[in-house]
Amino acid sequence: MRWSCGKVVAHHRPSRLEEAAFGEDRLTEMAKKCENDDDVDRKITIGVCVMEKKVKCGPEVFSAPMGQILERLQAFGEFEIIHFGDKVILEEPIERWPICDCLIAFHSSGYPLEKAEAYAALRKPFLVNELGRQHLLHDRRKVYECLESYGIPVPRYALVNREKPYQELDYFVEEEDFVEVHGQRFWKPFVEKPVHGDDHRIMIYYPSSAGGGMKELFRKVGNRSSEFHPEVRRVRRENSYIYEEFMPTGGTDVKVYTVGPEYAHAEARKSPVVDGVVMRNPDGKEVRYPVLLTPNEKQMAREVCIAFRQGVCGFDLLRCEGRSYVCDVNGWSFVKNSYKYYDDAACVLRKMFLDAKAPHLSTAIPPILPWKVSEPAQPSEGLTRQGSGIIGSFGQAEELRCVIAIVRHGDRTPKQKVKLKVTEEKLLNLMLKYNGGRPRAEAKLKSAVQLQDILDATRILVPHTRPGLGGDSEAEYIEHAEKLRQVKAVLEEGGHFSGIYRKVQLKPLKWVKISKGDTEEERPIEALMVLKYGGVLTHAGRKQAEELGRYFRNNMYPGEGTGLLRLHSTYRHDLKIYSSDEGRVQMSAAAFAKGLLDLEGQLTPILVSLVSKDSSMLDGLDNASTNMEEAKARLNELITSGVKLVQANGSLKKPWMIDGAGIPPNASELLPKLVKLTKKVTEQVRLLAKDEDEKLTETTSYDVIPPYDQAKALGKTNIDVDRIAAGLPCGSEGFLLMYARWRKLERDLYNERKERYDITQIPDVYDSCKYDLLHNAHLNIEGLDELFKVAQLLADGVIPNEYGINPKQKLKIGSKIARRLLGKILIDLRNTREEAINVAELKRQCQDLTSIAVDKGYTDRQQKNVTKNDESRRTCHTSEKSMDPEDDEDKEIKYRLDPKYANVRTPERHVRTRLYFTSESHIHSLMNVLRYCYLDGSLQGEASLICDGALERLLKTKELDYMSYIVLRMFENIEVNLEDPKRYRLEMTFSRGADLSPLEQNDLEASSLHQEHTLPIMGPERLQEVGSYLTLERMEKMIRPFAMPAEDFPPPTIPQGFSGYFKSAGVLERLVNLWPFHKHGISSNLK
Repeated sequence: MRWSCGKVVAHHRPSRLEEAAFGEDRLTEMAKKCENDDDVDRKITIGVCVMEKKVKCGPEVFSAPMGQILERLQAFGEFEIIHFGDKVILEEPIERWPICDCLIAFHSSGYPLEKAEAYAALRKPFLVNELGRQHLLHDRRKVYECLESYGIPVPRYALVNREKPYQELDYFVEEEDFVEVHGQRFWKPFVEKPVHGDDHRIMIYYPSSAGGGMKELFRKVGNRSSEFHPEVRRVRRENSYIYEEFMPTGGTDVKVYTVGPEYAHAEARKSPVVDGVVMRNPDGKEVRYPVLLTPNEKQMAREVCIAFRQGVCGFDLLRCEGRSYVCDVNGWSFVKNSYKYYDDAACVLRKMFLDAKAPHLSTAIPPILPWKVSEPAQPSEGLTRQGSGIIGSFGQAEELRCVIAIVRHGDRTPKQKVKLKVTEEKLLNLMLKYNGGRPRAEAKLKSAVQLQDILDATRILVPHTRPGLGGDSEAEYIEHAEKLRQVKAVLEEGGHFSGIYRKVQLKPLKWVKISKGDTEEERPIEALMVLKYGGVLTHAGRKQAEELGRYFRNNMYPGEGTGLLRLHSTYRHDLKIYSSDEGRVQMSAAAFAKGLLDLEGQLTPILVSLVSKDSSMLDGLDNASTNMEEAKARLNELITSGVKLVQANGSLKKPWMIDGAGIPPNASELLPKLVKLTKKVTEQVRLLAKDEDEKLTETTSYDVIPPYDQAKALGKTNIDVDRIAAGLPCGSEGFLLMYARWRKLERDLYNERKERYDITQIPDVYDSCKYDLLHNAHLNIEGLDELFKVAQLLADGVIPNEYGINPKQKLKIGSKIARRLLGKILIDLRNTREEAINVAELKRQCQDLTSIAVDKGYTDRQQKNVTKNDESRRTCHTSEKSMDPEDDEDKEIKYRLDPKYANVRTPERHVRTRLYFTSESHIHSLMNVLRYCYLDGSLQGEASLICDGALERLLKTKELDYMSYIVLRMFENIEVNLEDPKRYRLEMTFSRGADLSPLEQNDLEASSLHQEHTLPIMGPERLQEVGSYLTLERMEKMIRPFAMPAEDFPPPTIPQGFSGYFKSAGVLERLVNLWPFHKHGISSNLK
C-alpha cells in the first residue's frame, strides 16, 4: 500500500440506500476493498468517536481545543477526519460505525465506553488513548495504585472503605484535630476525597488552632470553585473516602497536559483551596499561566502517559517542599486558549499517526506550518503589557528587583493574664491528666477538649454565695472566687473553642508524699493556674491589615496605578509571607495577603495556604532579656527620681543621642496623676460590671450577654452593631472581664503599701486606654480621654527606652532580638542579586544561541526540540541556586514562566517579595539596628544609614503603632556593569502605623473613624535623603556585624503534626506568575 500527501479526497461512507441494497456483507466487502485500494491519493482516516459536546467548530472554534487541533491536522493534507456523531455512537451497532485507521475516543458523561471498546476490538485502529485503561480513571483508589506501581510520587494517603453508608469501622478514628486510619495519623489540615472519580466534592478540614472549619472544593460553578464552612468540623461518613496529607503549595495548582510520552505542557492556576474565586480574564476564560517543568517532572509526565496508556492525558501536580506529587489523573485533556499549544499538539499527533500507519513517510515539520497563512490573530487576554522601563520616576534603566517588608500586627484587644493558686482536687487531677501523671511537671492546655475540661471544673468550683469569714481570710476568698469567675467568663466566650487566643498553664507548687502499698509517691497539693487570653486581632485590625495589603499592591510596585497586579499578570513574581507564632500576627498576615492579592472569603484557608510560620525568627526576645531588665531599671530611675533630664536645647544638634531620649521632663509628676485617673476609670467600670454580675446571679443562663463567636468575628471587618446598640463593650469582652482588666492595672501600677510605682505597667495602661477610647467610646467613661493623654506622654518615653536607654544599648539589644531576621534579610538581598546576575548572563547566552540557531534550518531545529527544551530547563533550574539555606535544603521548585506560551516580552524579569509579620519588639529592634549600626566599633568612621532628618522624625515618632512597617526595596540599574557596586540600589522607608490623631480630634473625619472603630495607617516616610544612593554593598557592610551568618541557619524541618502553622522556613515557594487579577473587568480580587 502506498500513502501520499495528495489532494483532498472525501472518504466514501455508504448511504442508507447502499446499506439496504447490498446488506451488511456487501458493506464489509466494500470496506475491505477500500482498505486495499492502491490509490496514491488515499489519506489516513482519523475517526473522532467522542460526544459532540467535546468537539466544537465554526465561530466557537477558539474555545474548542479539539476543533482547533483537528483543523490543523487536516491542513497538513495527509488526513481525513471522520466525526462519528452522537447518533451513530449511541444508536448504531458498532458494525455500522465508520471504519478508520486511527481512533480518537475517550469517556465523558453519557459515553458508551464498553461499546467503543468492542468497536476497537473489531476494527483494530491505532488508538491514541487505550479504552480499557480509562475505567481506572473512575476510581481514585485504582488511580493511586497505578501511580504507585510505576513509582510516581503521590501524597501520603489512606483508604477508608465502607460497604454501606455510615458503617462504623474499627480501624477509623476521628479526633478533634486528626483522623487515624489503620494506625496512620493525618493531622489537620487534611484532604478527604470520595473514591469515585466522578464525585468532585473534595473537602479540606482545618485545625482548631487555625479557627477550624472545612472547605468544600467542587467543579467550577460560575466564578466559584470552593466554599468555606466554618462550622463543619466532622468528616463525612456516608461513603468510602481517601484521606491524604494537605500539601501546602503556596496557593497554586499545576495542570500538566501530555501529547504522547515525549511532550508535556504545564500551566499554573490559582488553587481553589485559597478563596474559591475563579480568576477569569475579560473574555470570561479562567486565567492560567504556562510554566516550565523540571526534568524530573517531565519524566513523571512520561510515566503517567505510559502507566495509563493515554497518549493525550491531563493530570494535577502539587509542588511542595521541593518535591512534586501527582494527586489526580483526568484522562483526555487539552489546553484551552493557546495557539502555540494547538500547533505543538497537532505536530505531535501527526507524527504519532504517521509512525503508526505510514512509517515510511517523513515526519519532518514543514518550514511553514500550513495553517499559519490564514491563522486569525490571537485574542488579547486583556492584560496590560509592560516593558522594562516601568520604574518611571526612578529612571528608565532601573528595575525593581526585591521588596522586603517587616510589618507589625494590626489592632488587637489588650493582652491579659490571670494568676491564681489552686488547691482544688479537680484542677490538680486535670494537671496530672495532661502532664503525663508527673507530679512536678507543668501542664499546658490549649486544645478545645482540654479547655472544655478546665471550664467544666471551673463551673463547679465557682461559688454562688460568699461565706462571711471575716478579716484577711474573707478577702483572700473573695479574690480567689473573683478570679475563678474571671477564668470561667474567659473560657465561655463565643460558646465554643476556636482560634489560638486562650491557653491555661498549671504549674505544681507544693507536694506531699503518700503511701501506696510498699512504695511512696508524690502528689501535688497546690498549683499555680495561669490563664493567658486577649491579644485578639480585632475587626479593626483585620481591616487595617487588608487595607495596607491593598496599599502595597498599588504603591510598592512600579506601574501606572496597577502596581502588583500588573507585575503579577505580566512578569514573574516570587512571594513568601512569614509570621511569628502569635495568633494576631498570623491573622494580620492572612488579612494583608487578602488585600495584597485581591482575595475573597475567610482568613483560615488563606492563612493555611499562604502564610509560613517562623517563630524562631519573629518571636521571642532571645538572649536580650538581661539587657532589657538593665534598661528598665535605669528607665525606672530616670522617671521616678524627679531629676530633670538634659533635653535638647539650641546647642544640642542630636537630641536622640542622650540617655532616656523622649521621656517627658515632668514624668515623676505625671505618675500620681496616672494612678488617680486609672482609679477613676476602674471605679466606673466596676459599677457597670456590678450591674452585669447581679443580672447573672438572678439567672443561671448566660444569655444575658449576646454570645460572641470569635471564629465568625475573624471573617468580618465591621463592628458588632447589636452589642454597641445594647450598650455593651465591643468585641468579646463583657463588663466583668473589662473590670478585671482595669482592676489588675490599678493594682499593678502602684503598690500603696510599699508606695512604689511599676513603670512596666505604663504601656499596658496606655494600651487599655487606646483600646477603650477607640472601641468603647459609646460607654462614655468619664476621664478616659484625659487618662489617654497622660498615659501617652509617659508611654512615648517608656516604650522606646525599654529596648535600650541610649543608642549604644539600643543597638546591643536590637542586634540580639533581630539577629536572625537581619540574617534572613541579607540572604534575601544576596539571593536577589545572584539571581539577577544569573538571569543577565543567561539572557546573554540565549541571545548568542538564538543568533546561531537562526542560521540553521527549521526542520533541524524541530527535530532537536525536545532535547533543547530539556537542556534549557536544566539551565533555568541550575540558575535557581541561591545562598538561602531554605532554598538549598528544600530545593524548592520555582514556578518559572514559560516564555514560548506566555506572550510576554521580558519573561526573565523577576521580583522577589518577602513579607515578615511580627510584633512591636522586632520592629523597634530592627529600626534601632538600622539607625545606630554605625556606632559599632568595627564600623568607625562610617556615616549612619539613616539621615539626620529621618533620625529626628523617628525621635518625635516614638511609638511604632499597629501596622507600622519598614520596607527595603532593591533596584537594579541594567545600564551599569554587573561588577559595578552602583548596579544595585536600596531604598528604605518606614511608617509609624496607625494614626492616633482621630482619637485626639473632634472633626467630621475623626467622627466617621470613631464609628468604624478603625484608625487609618500613616503613609511611608523616607529614611534617606532625596537623591542619596545606598548600594547593596554598603548595606551588607553595615548590617553584617549584627546579622546571623547564612551558614548558621539550621535546615528547615517539617513538623510531625500541625501545631499552629507551618514551621519550615521553606514551606511555601510562591508562584512566579501567579495569576492576573482582572475580576473587576467582568464583575464587580492573590485574593
